[in-house]
Amino acid sequence: MVLSGPSGVGKGTILALVRRRHPELYLSVSATTRAPRTGEVDGRDYYFLTQAAFEQLIAENALLEWACYVGNYYGTPAAPVLAALAAGRSVVLEIEVQGALQVKNNYPAAMLVFVLPPSLAVLAARLRARGTDAPELIERRLERAAEELALVGHFDYRVLNDDLERAVEQVERLLFEEPLHDPTGC
Repeated sequence: MVLSGPSGVGKGTILALVRRRHPELYLSVSATTRAPRTGEVDGRDYYFLTQAAFEQLIAENALLEWACYVGNYYGTPAAPVLAALAAGRSVVLEIEVQGALQVKNNYPAAMLVFVLPPSLAVLAARLRARGTDAPELIERRLERAAEELALVGHFDYRVLNDDLERAVEQVERLLFEEPLHDPTGC
């Protein structure tokens, strides 16, 4: 499963609750060139890399997907995800929209889930409440969110995050009740 949607929509919160209930899930850890936020741990929340190190991964074709998002690289290292799949584990990627579409292009059987905010106003309030970004970065994220919302039709499923518990239950149903998607396309 690939869980995606605009920055601040609640993807991480939803997945944290799903993972707490289902510790057997493998949640991929993305790599990024952005600076860590307060409380984030390298290797747990993200792999925090220099631009040169990230570009080396691109050159080595070592990423399932990657994109530049509001001035920073984000991507999913392939080796840990492929190892988890080979071990028979359910894998969830929490990635931005451009990356999700790359995964679908490369692995057509991947299940893409788009998390929707109740409104752009609510999304803006959530981004401001995080207190981690400057106002101009929040504006860039909101501009990007409008572009991403236009791509929702490319996703297999939509989850409206207007009630956290309901959103978590919807993601759980998709993970455990939908026919299994084989991201290798086999």
